[in-house]
Amino acid sequence: DVWARFFAPQFSEHLPGHPNVVVLNVPGGGSITGANQFYNRARPSGLEILGTSASTQYPAILGDPRVRYDYADWTAVLASPTGGVVYVNPDYGVSGPADIEALRGEEIRFASQGATSLEMPVLLAFKMLGLNVKPVFGMESRGAGRLAFERGEAGIDFQTSSAYLSSVKPLVDGGKAVPLFSLGVVGADGEVQRDPSFSDLPTFVEFYEAATGEAPSGQAFEACTALMLAGFSLQKMVVLPKDAPADAIEAYGVAAEEIVNAPDFRERAGEEIGVYDQLVGPEADAALTEALQIDPAIRDFLINWLAEDYDVRI
Repeated sequence: DVWARFFAPQFSEHLPGHPNVVVLNVPGGGSITGANQFYNRARPSGLEILGTSASTQYPAILGDPRVRYDYADWTAVLASPTGGVVYVNPDYGVSGPADIEALRGEEIRFASQGATSLEMPVLLAFKMLGLNVKPVFGMESRGAGRLAFERGEAGIDFQTSSAYLSSVKPLVDGGKAVPLFSLGVVGADGEVQRDPSFSDLPTFVEFYEAATGEAPSGQAFEACTALMLAGFSLQKMVVLPKDAPADAIEAYGVAAEEIVNAPDFRERAGEEIGVYDQLVGPEADAALTEALQIDPAIRDFLINWLAEDYDVRI
């Protein structure tokens, strides 16, 4: 919502004719409900666009039966990467990877939207670390998960960069939350690098190595990296129906380029968008196509893991 309302007035400013851009929030299913509605009802006129997130992408990758949309029928004109941070309640007495055994000895609640939503790579990270995390599914948003943490109903939480900086950093500063690691950023070489928004925090890879004495490997880590590419390197996107007029699609791409190349974009973006490089026009669409081409073996691993650990059948 923050992301959409940041870009909406700027699209209005840069699109031909300066149209009003109205944001419509459609809750439910971790964004599946809204995406289904758009896919079934949006006219290919260029007057209707959809903002998607990792919670929209992941179920499509896995073949979730609730999904009625197909990314192959959409064209991306803007893609916004993001990162995220995992943090815990200070009552556990954990400050870093050296305390992993103390954390493993706890049963920890985690307020989650769902096993196939934005938190999927985070749930995998918990599994790889051997944590006894008990997710409580059904949160309408990550914001609802954060509130559950603040109320003491959850002992561990995860937030994307903008939400962490705006809503969780004050908790950290007040001694009410302890950051463990950032997810990091997957570079062009496929390696996980430190997130520029959290350069002082270890990545999950660094945290895992320090906690276990070895680098993460195997299908779980490959799956986690694939999910990072599909859900965080392209965490938020603006898409149109692929059969929208070519000049309309081009106009959105040009507008997006003008927005992100404005001299004051970084200053205005602030913590809401972060320091990540935005992808626009054909570059965004090409990145979408590549990110959603997940290895079938990794997809099978994820489907089996979801069934075994969370009784989620796909």
